[in-house]
Amino acid sequence: MTTTTVQKKICMIGDFSVGKTCLVARFVRQSFSEKYLTTVGVKIDTKPVNLVDGRQVKLILWDIAGSDALSTTTTSYLRGSAGYLLVVDGTRRPTWDSALNLQKAVSTQIGNKPFILLLNKADLTDQWEIKQTMVDEQTQKGWNLLLTSAKTGMGVEEAFSLLSTKMLDAGT
Repeated sequence: MTTTTVQKKICMIGDFSVGKTCLVARFVRQSFSEKYLTTVGVKIDTKPVNLVDGRQVKLILWDIAGSDALSTTTTSYLRGSAGYLLVVDGTRRPTWDSALNLQKAVSTQIGNKPFILLLNKADLTDQWEIKQTMVDEQTQKGWNLLLTSAKTGMGVEEAFSLLSTKMLDAGT
């Protein structure tokens, strides 16, 4: 029996400088750079993922330029996505508020697609401005939240694998 690989488009969404590009680089190329490079428009990468249950998925990763609100351009990038990773910089509280607003806007545009909220920069938890009560409030709503660090690689593979599983299980 051969396993078929399905393709799934996912988007990286979040405010400026939260680590979306670094998370993709860590996941696709196992690399990390301290140098900040602004994403202009969208950058697209692909990576095949083998899930623990034997299913395979080829992820088409759309790293969308950082924003605290959806623009017409961003909305067009979201079309056809099966799910998304919503990224927050744990060291900057305003990125949390932006992410909550972005999630509502994205749901309005593309419907209730699987997503995971990534609390990035977990290697800097001593500098975090995100409180546990804020996290608990979202998990009580059924949100999946993961701690990630593009620098150390913590939680990165898990985030993409979990989102892949959620998309396949949802049939999106």
